Amino acid sequence: MPATIYDIAKKAGVSIATVSRVFNNSANVSDKARKKVLAVADEMGYHPQAFAQGLASRKSNTVMIVVPVISNYFFMEVLGGIQDKLSKENYELSIFNISPNKDVQEQVEHVLKRRWAEGYLFISIHLNDKDWSKLQKYNVPITLVDEHYEGFDSVSVDNAQGAYRAAKSLFKNGYQRVAMLSALETSKPIRDRIVGYKKALGEFDIPFDQNLVVTGDNMYRDGFTERAGYEAMIKILTMDPTPEACFCASDIQAVGALKAMQDTGKQIPIIGYDDIELAEYMGLSTIRQPMRDMGFFATQNLIERMNKPDKAVSQTIYTPELITRTSTEVNGKKIDV
Repeated sequence: MPATIYDIAKKAGVSIATVSRVFNNSANVSDKARKKVLAVADEMGYHPQAFAQGLASRKSNTVMIVVPVISNYFFMEVLGGIQDKLSKENYELSIFNISPNKDVQEQVEHVLKRRWAEGYLFISIHLNDKDWSKLQKYNVPITLVDEHYEGFDSVSVDNAQGAYRAAKSLFKNGYQRVAMLSALETSKPIRDRIVGYKKALGEFDIPFDQNLVVTGDNMYRDGFTERAGYEAMIKILTMDPTPEACFCASDIQAVGALKAMQDTGKQIPIIGYDDIELAEYMGLSTIRQPMRDMGFFATQNLIERMNKPDKAVSQTIYTPELITRTSTEVNGKKIDV
């Protein structure tokens, strides 16, 4: 259970009244006691505002989503699954959007310290193991989506395996020079997808060429945009020699890439990643992530954790599926999966 003022008083070696006076900014407390109480509160992941709001000792009946890009298509699909589950439960839903211009860890801790919710869904929040470990001190129910860390419940997809399946299908069909239309390479999903791309290259004894990992110039949303996909595909199509096929790191980038091919009158087979709803209507071959299911089961795990704090950690990793459509058909040739 989350820390209370009783826990803080005990660890700081002061009375509950002293803790209360510190949190209420009372002048009737020594500087030494104030510093001690605040240090212990911070160590235990407790924020004075939680005391002021009375949230430390009662349920808020709120589930909070913490997400970096609220307009991201992946998030919107996951949100559908979350709402499917919450519609059957007596919980309110709130959303906290992480700013890309501020420290992510600080923003996450800001949210947890204030106890704005009874449980939290972190969607596509990518921290290192050391930072995830620090969050455990808050002792509140957290489920990760599109990420995993051994100390928290999580629902994710094997990104490396998805990229491997996409690239392998192209190599298997005789394409040797396959580009990867990428996004920001320091982002965790891209790092994993490059691993899968390299694995497929190795399986077919094709040397890795960094020049074939191409991004757009616009890195808004880490490059996961239509504009970035368009820019990257223009670069790919002007290479000499031109790549024979392309694995695209996301469907939304592939939308821009398809427009670039249309504008230039050039066409190469392309496979996206995600299987957003738009992909089917555009005939985009893609790697399907069960995004709605991820949202539904992550929420189910979180509610179970809220009701049973001591339950065993649950970690689900989905295996993505290759879906073939017309974007991999060139001159009437379909790829053999």
